Amino acid sequence: MLALTLTADLTGVTDVLPLDTADQPYFYTFKVQCTSCRETHPNWVSISRFESTEISGSKGEANFVWRCKACKRESTASIKDAPKAYTHASPPTRQTIIEFDCRGLEFTEFQANGEWMAKGLETPTKFGAIDLAEGEWYDFDEKSSEEVSIKDVKWEIRRA
Repeated sequence: MLALTLTADLTGVTDVLPLDTADQPYFYTFKVQCTSCRETHPNWVSISRFESTEISGSKGEANFVWRCKACKRESTASIKDAPKAYTHASPPTRQTIIEFDCRGLEFTEFQANGEWMAKGLETPTKFGAIDLAEGEWYDFDEKSSEEVSIKDVKWEIRRA
């Protein structure tokens, strides 16, 4: 099991999570490495919890099935549950966003492509279309008349 974790400095917002619904799936984008021969795939790969592929020679399915070009071994990854929201903490703490059951592969880097959302910390304001690809995001909460932000975004892939 691997977990994608986030550490970020939140100002005026909480419950940061990817927009990940059946109608608008989030594609988690990673660099992938074979655990057998340690070859790293040269391209970024994407995985969605709403798509599954059959595993060859098995009756099972996985969200991501990959055959290593170097050693020809087939590997799989499945998303265990819906993503968990990153909540406001002072000082910022590392929190798990999503977990993967990986067999024969490891995710080594994460790219935050896609839309994220958040809620106002002390207001009912909902923020959508948040782009965390650059590692920070700024907006203004009309209800509190304050600037809100997500800064110092750090992604880590850890053993769960």
